[in-house]
Amino acid sequence: MSGHVIRVVLADDHTLLRQGLFALLAADPAVRVVAETADGPGTVEKVAELQPDVLVCDLSMPGLSGLEVLRRAKKDSPRTRCLVLTMHEEQEYVVHAVQAGAHGFLLKDSAAGELLQAVRDLGAGRRHFGPHAAAVLARQVVQPSVALDDPYRNLTAREREVFHLIIEGATTKEIARKLDIAPRTAENHRNHVLAKLDARNTAGLLRYAAKAKLLG
Repeated sequence: MSGHVIRVVLADDHTLLRQGLFALLAADPAVRVVAETADGPGTVEKVAELQPDVLVCDLSMPGLSGLEVLRRAKKDSPRTRCLVLTMHEEQEYVVHAVQAGAHGFLLKDSAAGELLQAVRDLGAGRRHFGPHAAAVLARQVVQPSVALDDPYRNLTAREREVFHLIIEGATTKEIARKLDIAPRTAENHRNHVLAKLDARNTAGLLRYAAKAKLLG
C-alpha cells in the first residue's frame, strides 16, 4: 500500500552490529524500527506487544535461540514476517529456520542494499532468501530424502524454555521463579528434558546444545 511504513523489530545480541543495522534501516523512509532487543525472551515479548510487520532476527541469542523465537513469533504475531540475519551458513540452519517460520534468510556478509530489499519484500508480504539460502532450499527440493531433524526433538514449548535456562546455569529454584511455576513442576520439566535429549545431567545437556548449535 502506498505510503505504508514497515514497522520492524530488530533483534541481535551484538550491540555495535545492532546499532549499525538500526542506522541502515532508519535511513530508509519506508522503514521504522519500533524496538531493538538483545536476547530471545525480550524479542518474544516485544513481538507479542508491538505486532511488527517484520522481525529481523539473529539465530544465536541469549535466553532463547532464534529458532525458538521464530516459533513464538509465528504463534504470538501471525502477521509478522520473520527475516533471519545470521553468520551461520550451514544448511541445517536454513532449513530449520524455514520450518520454524522464517520468511527470509540472509547471511551477515550480505550487502546493505540486499538487507533493505529483504525488509521491503517481507513488508510487502513476499519472501526473500539470499543466494546461499536459496541454493540450500533448492537442494532440499531436489533431495528431499536428506533428513534434517529438529534439534529440539520433541520438547514442548515449556521444556524448550527450561532447556535454555538449564544450559545458562539456572537452578531448579531459579527456573521455577523465572517461569512462575512450582519447584516440583520445574523439576519435572527438567527431568523430561534430560530424558528426551538422552542426557544424564547438565553437562550432558551442554554437550548436546553445543553439538546441536543451540548455544546463544
